[in-house]
Amino acid sequence: MLALSNIVLFCGFASAAFGQAFRSLLAKEDPAANISVVLPGEPSYANVSRPFNLRFDFQPTAVAFPTTVQEVSDLVKLGHATNHQVVARSGGHSYIANALGGKDGDLVIDMSNFKKITVDDKAGTAVIQTGNRLGDIISALAAHGRGLPHGTCAYVGIGGHSAFGGFGFTSRLWGLTIDAVLSVDLVLANGTITTASERTNPDLFFAVRGAGSSFGIATAITVKTFTAPPTATIFSYNWQYTAAEAAAALSAYQNFVLTADLPPEFGAEIVVTKGNVQGNVTIGLAGGWYLPLETLNATLKPFFDKVPPPRTASFDTGDYLHSAINLAGGSLDTSAPDTTDTFYAKSLMTPEASPMSNKALQAFMESVANEGFTTPVGWFFQMELFGGKNSAINAVKPTATAFARRTSLFTIQFYASSPGNVPPYPQAGFTFLDNVVNAIVKNSPANWDYGAYTNYIDDHLVDWQKRYYAQNYPRLRALKDVFDPHGTFTFPTGIQD
Repeated sequence: MLALSNIVLFCGFASAAFGQAFRSLLAKEDPAANISVVLPGEPSYANVSRPFNLRFDFQPTAVAFPTTVQEVSDLVKLGHATNHQVVARSGGHSYIANALGGKDGDLVIDMSNFKKITVDDKAGTAVIQTGNRLGDIISALAAHGRGLPHGTCAYVGIGGHSAFGGFGFTSRLWGLTIDAVLSVDLVLANGTITTASERTNPDLFFAVRGAGSSFGIATAITVKTFTAPPTATIFSYNWQYTAAEAAAALSAYQNFVLTADLPPEFGAEIVVTKGNVQGNVTIGLAGGWYLPLETLNATLKPFFDKVPPPRTASFDTGDYLHSAINLAGGSLDTSAPDTTDTFYAKSLMTPEASPMSNKALQAFMESVANEGFTTPVGWFFQMELFGGKNSAINAVKPTATAFARRTSLFTIQFYASSPGNVPPYPQAGFTFLDNVVNAIVKNSPANWDYGAYTNYIDDHLVDWQKRYYAQNYPRLRALKDVFDPHGTFTFPTGIQD
């Protein structure tokens, strides 16, 4: 255990002094602790402080790599005592680099040494430490014939994914990742090591399922797992439309998912990309079908009856693990270096009770068919199906967890990368995405209760408290005063102390 008896002597030091004090504390107070730490100016600092989104370039005061829960606790105490805010990094894929604190000068606690996964076959549960990536989790659970709702990218860390949502094509069947969480082992802002569940610290358990990073550093989550479906098909259809045709097709699809008795085994998204000529839009329908393939056509028939035949269609059928490998781009291996991008992203969660109007859909498609054809950024949009009948996501009450947007039909991700995926990011990219989102919002009712998705975090969203947390924000704000009164875990778009 790292001794902290003299830690107050370091309060108020600048970053360089903090690094020197930190090294001294490790060497003199408790050499056995041996926490690996990288400081500014050291050879590996640029690598360990590199964000996923190169639009940002934050400089942490230190990046520490603990190996035990006690060391995490000691580091949190050290950050507080030296007047440094603290942030955990699981996979490091925060869209606005919140895994680096979202600003300069934070102490980053990297959880990459926390890789243990323990599966209880009898109970159907698993304990997953928060240094794990989704690819590792998929492989470990598949070895037991189990699965978990989550996204598709193998490199994404479970820490942030399970703290803010966690959507995948099995989410209408199994819920979001946060809905599978039974308990969370975490370190609080004062260094206390504790557990949150429905029975133990229930208020904290509410908060960490949707706003976790504002309340503590999760070291492990216990989750209920699900029997992997015996068959799974990853499907894809593709159309080329004019803007007007695309708007009509999206209207038909929206009506289909609102009115059809969709089985929960249907997970899907509409993918919008650049058209082949200006004025056109490419529309794809992609997803996962977790029932026998021969039943898919009957499910989709009411929609296909309303639109022209697709230009292309593809189906990849296998077991559940095969489907996850397909969605991950062909491999679940996370041992190779991760990639980076330079991008801006926005999101919009459309209320099921007030679907997008034909006017909004027309403005949306006109914007992408024209400005989207000429913009210098590469882009794609995904309309992920959250709602519809039989959705496990929306079966949870909006006030049951911090994740408030439980009555959404679609979550739309708007994502645009700089030319070559490298800095600088052009101003035209911001303008384009803002115009596309405004085309929908400004052609909707004035009081349209749309939301935004915290795992697609947006540093330009002005009213983020309302869009992310809706009616839950006041409760979260009050709980912040209880569990982190000094703002140790503070970052942009975090619950404010």
